[in-house]
Amino acid sequence: MKIKLTVCLLAFLNFYEAQESITYQKPSAEILKLADYERPPSVLMNSKKDWIVFTYRPTYKTLEDLSQQEMKLGGLRINPVTNISSTATYSNNLKVRKLNDKNEVQVKNLPSNPKITYTSFSPDEKKLAFTNTTAKGVELWIIDLETATAKKITADNLNANLGSPYVWYKDSQNILIKTLPQNRGTLIDSSKDLPTGPIVSTSDGKVSQNRTYQDLLKNPQDEKNFEVLTASDIYNVDLNGSLKKVKEQDLYSGLSFSPDGNYMMATTIKKPFSYIVPLNRFPTTTTVYDINGNVVKVVNEVPLNEIMPKGFSSVRTGKRDMGWRSDMPATLVYSEALDGGDQAKTVDYRDEIFTWEAPFRAAPKSFFKTKQRYEGTSWTNDHFAIVYEGWYDTRNTKSYLVDLNNNESKVIDDRNYQDVYSDPGNFNTTKNQFGRTVVDMKGGKSYLIGDGFTKDGQHPFIDEMDMKTLKKKRLYTSNIKNAKEEIIDILNPSKGEVLTIQQSASQYPNYFKKNIKSNKTETVTNFANPFESIKDVYKEVITYKRNDGVTLTGTLYLPANYDRKAKKEKLPLLIWAYPTEYKDKNTAGQNTQNPNDFTFPYYGSFVYWTTKGYAVLDDAAFPIIGEGKTEPNDTFITQLVANGKAAIDAVDQLGYIDRTKVAVGGHSYGAFMTANLLTHSKDYACGIARSGAYNRTLTPFGFQSEQRNYWDIPEIYNAMSPFMNADKMKTPLLLIHGDADNNPGTFTLQTERYFQALKNLGAPVKMVLLPKEAHGYQAKENILHLLWEQDQFLEKCLKK
Repeated sequence: MKIKLTVCLLAFLNFYEAQESITYQKPSAEILKLADYERPPSVLMNSKKDWIVFTYRPTYKTLEDLSQQEMKLGGLRINPVTNISSTATYSNNLKVRKLNDKNEVQVKNLPSNPKITYTSFSPDEKKLAFTNTTAKGVELWIIDLETATAKKITADNLNANLGSPYVWYKDSQNILIKTLPQNRGTLIDSSKDLPTGPIVSTSDGKVSQNRTYQDLLKNPQDEKNFEVLTASDIYNVDLNGSLKKVKEQDLYSGLSFSPDGNYMMATTIKKPFSYIVPLNRFPTTTTVYDINGNVVKVVNEVPLNEIMPKGFSSVRTGKRDMGWRSDMPATLVYSEALDGGDQAKTVDYRDEIFTWEAPFRAAPKSFFKTKQRYEGTSWTNDHFAIVYEGWYDTRNTKSYLVDLNNNESKVIDDRNYQDVYSDPGNFNTTKNQFGRTVVDMKGGKSYLIGDGFTKDGQHPFIDEMDMKTLKKKRLYTSNIKNAKEEIIDILNPSKGEVLTIQQSASQYPNYFKKNIKSNKTETVTNFANPFESIKDVYKEVITYKRNDGVTLTGTLYLPANYDRKAKKEKLPLLIWAYPTEYKDKNTAGQNTQNPNDFTFPYYGSFVYWTTKGYAVLDDAAFPIIGEGKTEPNDTFITQLVANGKAAIDAVDQLGYIDRTKVAVGGHSYGAFMTANLLTHSKDYACGIARSGAYNRTLTPFGFQSEQRNYWDIPEIYNAMSPFMNADKMKTPLLLIHGDADNNPGTFTLQTERYFQALKNLGAPVKMVLLPKEAHGYQAKENILHLLWEQDQFLEKCLKK
């Protein structure tokens, strides 16, 4: 092993110069054939499932797309010219079809060179709205589904900087829109201005637990630009394009109508802004108006939230999660913390839920109290509601069935939410008389659709639940051989008609209409497999044990022409993984992988390399477990190394690989994992770490699933940081990062400083920074070059 590692080091060092001047490259023909493909359309269906919209978009963005003008403010990335997120992903074509028809119809009169996003069905589901981004801004279009004809109804002056710039009125004939203000301010180009003074921030001495955030406001010029870019006027526009002003200029962050359509609720952002937290923690005021825009009631005022108690189950004080109750004409529902939002306090009840009926003359009514943190309510089309609560430290989730006639409640479910084998599924939903989504209950019965993970494989199911007794009756269990069936919707419970997606390792996912009583199946879509060249690749979910008995899994891929019986050739092995934290060994050992999932090669895995003669263990389980009072990260390195060794041992025992030629890779927290494995284990010949964080002291108030701060456990932060142990790292490592990473904690600086440490300490390392890329990579030029870099690296370290 030592001789082979030395040869790998020499090849690595001879191949890479200290600084390379390189243009964009493309990977080898085998990989390029898979990477440069035409993306099949995405499917959008209305609630009635009688209309299908096919949305087409390019497989990748381009560098030109990523090079548009951009301003980073308050956690936003905005194109100040077009007034929409600079990270928006656009479709370039739309087709429609009735569910029972055979052929889709091209939508007529679409804009030229369309850049389509924010699609939304009208309440009556006869029309589809979408935005189109031009060179100057955002405009609103409508499609009549029956005629498949598009029509522009506004100029390109909508403001989409805070999300979707429109909301349908209940009548389906009018739309509420956010437009650029008529007296809009001027943006400040602070890069050319001399500062008028320093930037000063102060603390009042209160303890808080704020994580690291990207793209924050930094100075008064940023504050001014934030105001200019997020300010909107509010108009009503009808389907003929006629405009009527509803509200004057303000920083509108949220707009919604009551279910009966008689009230409008608007949330506006207020000052003071913050330089240490993003806009979702800025002050806000929420006001309810009548349909004509007259104030009915200010229903919530939230101050600046820069101070937060420690812990994932801690929340801010005041009214939270305010929204319209789906089963009532105009009633708000919200929660308030009874523990001051601090999970460290001991109380009988954590949250209280209130309902508040418009026009809000009477006081809010207490609806329910939760012993854990409130997580939402599902309303029904009967006299029931389902209330959810949970607690992160125990991973517990609990749901209650509340009888609204007498306010009595029963526990439906009480379990560890990571225990996928006990997951009861999700209630099937429908649209009620207000056009709102509610749990479908008829005759005291409801229906649950479950993923169906079991120790014997995945078997999706449908259960019928009696809402009086809570007893369940299994109506259907999927047992399709050599394929996977996902249940999307129950179309007609009495007739047994359901909508499913079927796929296999080589069959692209397609929609089917199925009768679970007669087992008759009708094809709804027929998308072809765009990756025919790997249809014969061998795929198997393998199960193995860690040294402490924890069950692990991974999806093993072998080249199509590999002789699995003879096993004469020992293949190099590539492992791709991502660590996950658990609170007990049983849930950590559960299997959620299905060999019949479609094999979809993409830049986020190593599957491409089966075409180059590599064995690949994809999505290898890397659980990090902390039972009882022990936290997972207390033994992070030990468990990490044990996970990797168990994976290599398992594939080696099958006789397929040369265990001296193993590479490991991962993205984000998987990159952090990779750097730690190469630092603390001799099981790997090389590694690929993409867009990771390597110095945990730069994320001192928690990271990933760690709630404790650096000063609570400095020894764990230091031990887990590859940067702190850079002098121990001698294995070839390829570091890759987007140079515009927007993910909290994985600043591009993390890779730059880690590379500098490794380089100066004599480690064999190469760093590739991808221009204009954020945390996930999008430009075709960058992705193809990324694959080329990885291919060259693996060939040098594992093949030569």
